[in-house]
Amino acid sequence: MTNHWIDLKNADVILIMGANPAENHPVSFRWILKAKDAGAKVICVDPRFTRSAAKADIYAPLRSGTDIAFLGGMINYILQNKLYFTDYVKQYTNAAMLVSADFRMPHELDGLFSGYDPKKRSYDAKSWGFQKDGTGNPLTDPTLSDPSCVFQLLKKHYARYTPEMVSSITGTPNETLVEVYKAYASTGAPDKAGTSLYAMGWTQHTVGTQNIRAMSIIQLLLGNIGVAGGGVNALRGESNVQGSTDHGLLFHILPGYLPMPTADLKDLAAYNAKYTPKSSDPQSANWWQNRPKYIASYLKAIYGAKATKENDFRYELLPKMDPGMNGSWLVIFDQMIKGKFSGFFAWGQNPACSGANSNKVRKALAKLDWMVAVNLFDNETASFWRGPGMDPAKVNTEVFLLPAAASFEKEGSITNSGRWAQWRYMAVKPLGQSKPDSEIMNDLFFRIKGLYQKEGGALPEQLTNLTWNYGFKRADGIIRGVDIHAVAKEINGSFIVEVEDKPKAKPGEPPPAPKPWEKKLLGKKGELIDGFAKLQADGSTACGNWIYCQSYNEKGNMMARRVKKDPTGLGMFPEWSWCWPVNRRIIYNRASVNLEGKPFNVKKAVIYWNSTAVLPDGKVGKWEGDVPDGPWPPMADTKEGRKPFIMRTDGLGALFGPGLKDGPFPEHYEPMESPVAKNLLSRQQINPAVKIFADPAVEDVLASADSRFPIVATTYRVTEHWQTGVLTRNTPWLLELQPRQFVEMSVELAREKGVKNGDKVTVASARGSVEAVALVTPRLKPMKIGDRLVHQVGLPWCFGWCTPGVGDAANLLTPTAGDANTMIPETKAFMVTLKRRG
Repeated sequence: MTNHWIDLKNADVILIMGANPAENHPVSFRWILKAKDAGAKVICVDPRFTRSAAKADIYAPLRSGTDIAFLGGMINYILQNKLYFTDYVKQYTNAAMLVSADFRMPHELDGLFSGYDPKKRSYDAKSWGFQKDGTGNPLTDPTLSDPSCVFQLLKKHYARYTPEMVSSITGTPNETLVEVYKAYASTGAPDKAGTSLYAMGWTQHTVGTQNIRAMSIIQLLLGNIGVAGGGVNALRGESNVQGSTDHGLLFHILPGYLPMPTADLKDLAAYNAKYTPKSSDPQSANWWQNRPKYIASYLKAIYGAKATKENDFRYELLPKMDPGMNGSWLVIFDQMIKGKFSGFFAWGQNPACSGANSNKVRKALAKLDWMVAVNLFDNETASFWRGPGMDPAKVNTEVFLLPAAASFEKEGSITNSGRWAQWRYMAVKPLGQSKPDSEIMNDLFFRIKGLYQKEGGALPEQLTNLTWNYGFKRADGIIRGVDIHAVAKEINGSFIVEVEDKPKAKPGEPPPAPKPWEKKLLGKKGELIDGFAKLQADGSTACGNWIYCQSYNEKGNMMARRVKKDPTGLGMFPEWSWCWPVNRRIIYNRASVNLEGKPFNVKKAVIYWNSTAVLPDGKVGKWEGDVPDGPWPPMADTKEGRKPFIMRTDGLGALFGPGLKDGPFPEHYEPMESPVAKNLLSRQQINPAVKIFADPAVEDVLASADSRFPIVATTYRVTEHWQTGVLTRNTPWLLELQPRQFVEMSVELAREKGVKNGDKVTVASARGSVEAVALVTPRLKPMKIGDRLVHQVGLPWCFGWCTPGVGDAANLLTPTAGDANTMIPETKAFMVTLKRRG
């Protein structure tokens, strides 16, 4: 989230799309209702009439997989009716930048951007660059009238997305589209704010990244980033998804969103050269220029005294991918089924149910020599070898099930969707022989380290050189009990030596020599660091994750704070827990003020510039309110002021985003499986940069516009079950509330198929089938797509064969297909058929 849960109450219009918070984030929905009580309008866009839709002022149905068409229509509506926030667009976005004269768009190339190579299925993005001046900065047209400027290209690109075209693609009635567009575009007024709430309904598509990009464009046009009640807000489906991502869960990043090194970057200098952006714009903060400080401090955290400047901080020990290598979920199981893996840890997950194309996943697990499942209960993954279609006598995978402690049986932090890191204490001791994850990892570390020391192996120093100071070490060097506070302190970071606060040099001048009596320290040896601005690139600081620097400092455990003060009245509660970065509750908040630092909306000011405040050093002027995105004065101070989007090299919000693999503007493409044989917008049917998995020998089959599978299907969650249901399906009262797999269908489809409410049906795709109970409901309606009627059904993905012993996982139906940028699986739009069981 750019904002946070409580901030939803500050919105004037709330767009719920790709999410269903009333059922899947029910506690959070109170803040939506508070906003509504204060006069806010709630819009819900969803294939089903959900409980969120029941509380909405406007409900708009749409076909799964057509969100970009819907949002593109809104962009067109805003631009054509001049409803954008002009000052914000001109001053805080890249709307004025001039794009290369060689750039071409889909309306010119029939669905493609310039630079496409059909053999490689990828783009050469050279023509997507900006025209530059002599200093290397982009050329701009402040009037936004140059045909090559981003603003004019945006208008031209989305001019095709008329309400009539969008309606024919999405199935949303024309008049409903206009009603939604008008309501949300009203937040382009300076004293209004609109917020966008999304979840897996947006991300789990082959255009998932571009779905969010499209909404980001809308929010930038309307001036809704950095303001109270605004933002682009991901509703995480689990209480610590944000935290796990922050700490490097994904294959392509290290903790703190540092890029994973590749094998061609032979040393730290090469890594820093590639990943440290440069800017000659004096008003750009270009915060990622500090990346060398963060990677050096990370290496010091994990390798300690063994990491020195002389040995490149042991950079050579970091695992590295081959250039271009993809280590995402879909690729892992694709390689596994081809026999490329010998072992697998399924830690806190149930891929036999949660994985797209679950038949492929289960068969892949059977190709392993061994698997370790770490979980609270037995599940479809741990027991895959005895599941449907498996002959245990023919499965050679040796499975170990390690019982883990539940969240309330261990101490530690969670980081929620709003980036709030909150400390939790152990409520009860772990049951039986179950252990907290940290204890299991600790045992594994010392046993594996012992084996390396005894038997040797490939590059043992990667593990044997790790610091691992997470508790009392016995005489044999082994820690028997993990001190989770020690882990949190390592993540926060500390000074390895005394670090002096040296005067900074002015541009083109040598740094002034400090006078002995003026010596000031950033920190003493061993002190916990109170902010990432003090991290160093020379090895004098250690930090496990730079964005968490300040979370546990010399003042104590900031994440454990529970003070209920709310000075601004906006619900930021700055002393309740701790929020990354540096306790900033709304990121990019300097975009909420004008060039002089005056809030666009004075009544809901996130920050404002107090020009008369006198600082301890005698300087005048400071920001009041939330923690600002940097201490610099407002942009009207052309010498010291900085642009608000500090994590971007140019300091501006990106209406034009040349960094993605599938285009600088979002463009509508059909899902990998679609009910229509032709994209109504262009000749390009699917995302041109998506990776194709099409080997029937490993269960990869697609059936698009196939008369055998004419029904659009999607998957979703239910309130009563969590994730794949490993925890909740083993909780009797929750299983009683939602006892087995079901499929929602319209009254019209049920009539066509001769199905009655409560009948058992078989739902089948090109990859598999699942038994389900028919839930016939008016919450789903047939949709007119082009000149034909299309039905849609929905299944929850929280069930499996293990418990309750009937039915199976909805992901048996979904394809091996993923987003072109992240490779997140496309499980929200695929094609099926269904029939009543005899």
